[in-house]
Amino acid sequence: MTLTVVDHPLAGHLLTQLRDIRTPPPLFRTLAKRLTIALVLEAVRGLPTVDVEVETPLETAPGTLLSPDLVAVPILRAGLGMLEAVTELFPEVSVGYIGLERDDATLRPTSYYEKLPPLAGRHVLLLDPMLATGGSATRACASIAAKGPAAIRFVCVVAAPQGLERMQREHPDVPVFTAALDRDLNDKGYILPGLGDFGDRLFGTEPHLGTAPRPDD
Repeated sequence: MTLTVVDHPLAGHLLTQLRDIRTPPPLFRTLAKRLTIALVLEAVRGLPTVDVEVETPLETAPGTLLSPDLVAVPILRAGLGMLEAVTELFPEVSVGYIGLERDDATLRPTSYYEKLPPLAGRHVLLLDPMLATGGSATRACASIAAKGPAAIRFVCVVAAPQGLERMQREHPDVPVFTAALDRDLNDKGYILPGLGDFGDRLFGTEPHLGTAPRPDD
């Protein structure tokens, strides 16, 4: 498994604002979208391209186009905050959904929804902002891999060492792209320092300020 931490001043700027507990949901959504753009631009490096020729107003010019086999799969619900960035960058992208919910006691994910387009031979961007224990990420990767894609790329906002270790163990062929490798998990599976529950902060359902939110997996 390869890990790419996007080391760009803009990515750091956006992530710092996302971490800030004072950032309200409307701004949080905008920041998440902008940061996802920076992450996805790195994640699509190396995707297959097709050589083409186009007519400019003056003459014919050679060029390249991304092969139209890209699929975006957000893990519900927090992954929805990353999806719009991908669909704006690649309007032709196909979209699937995987719904996973983590049990607060066992920290294990359970599936409640899955809707995927045909994946055989296609390139998949798997979107989930928090790679904590790795339970949701590895389960989603297994579900997608069973359908024969050409490759899976996992894109997250922050990652914990434990999640990366599990990805390396169970899906060593899936590269991970993130804005930060955080320090640790606490005994409840919270990423430290993290940014709280991404889904709650995205949709404005977090507890009042000062109350520890539930983490996304």
